[in-house]
Amino acid sequence: MKKIFLTAFFMLASLQLCSQDLLDILEREAPKMENIVSATFKGTRIVNGHSIENRKNKELEFIISHRFGRVNTGFEELFGLDQANIRFALEYGLTDDLTVGLGRSSFEKTYDGYLKYSLLKQKTGTNAFPFAVSLFGSVAAKSQKAIAGSERTFAESLFYVGQVLIAKKVNSSLSVQVTPTYVHRNLATIAADPHDIFALGVGTRVKLSKRVSLNAEYYQQFQKLTSINARNSLAFGVDIETGGHVFQIILSNAITMVEKSFITETTGNFFGGDIHLGFNLSRTF
Repeated sequence: MKKIFLTAFFMLASLQLCSQDLLDILEREAPKMENIVSATFKGTRIVNGHSIENRKNKELEFIISHRFGRVNTGFEELFGLDQANIRFALEYGLTDDLTVGLGRSSFEKTYDGYLKYSLLKQKTGTNAFPFAVSLFGSVAAKSQKAIAGSERTFAESLFYVGQVLIAKKVNSSLSVQVTPTYVHRNLATIAADPHDIFALGVGTRVKLSKRVSLNAEYYQQFQKLTSINARNSLAFGVDIETGGHVFQIILSNAITMVEKSFITETTGNFFGGDIHLGFNLSRTF
């Protein structure tokens, strides 16, 4: 009897060990699940500045951006509606992670081009990563004719911007982004103006409904142009998604829509009434 009991005990122990080995093998061979967090922002812009969102591979987006004059100009200027600055742009997804863009602004007749690359993605599950990182670089050229006595070469008309976009989708309703920024201008208006300006952008998106969100954006400069009494850029926007369109209604103290301009050349006092009503309208093909 004792022999039978010992035999049964060893057989059960062996089965348990085999079962455990099989579970270990299955666990090692099972596919590791990870989920990439998407739709951190509704579009490629938070308000004036870029978000981490890219165009998908072979997607083409046409963007019309418009800013009116200051609302505190009064009824004579129809609260800024008699004045306008407009930018047309095309953005194309070379891959899911790399977007190229070209634009032209009426302000100073500026042409600009950029590249944006998704370096790291926010992930949940296996190999989770807490935030997303994209790299952005642009070149802008001011083509407006110089007044007599202040002529410049083509090289002196160039501006460069480099940004690191760091964003996190906190939950389905809240996203935040910080944007360390470097702006370089080849030509300074006066000797006291810096050629290099560092700034830090902070942006957020609060989802109000399935198709509507409220956005805010602020850029703090650590050096400023003294020739124009530059101020920090502040903007608020409402995103409305309608099919293939994303429509943004904007209030900002900046009348420009190119990084080198709205980050370093804004002069309006938002809380003093120097507010520009505007919109961004995009269509994806």
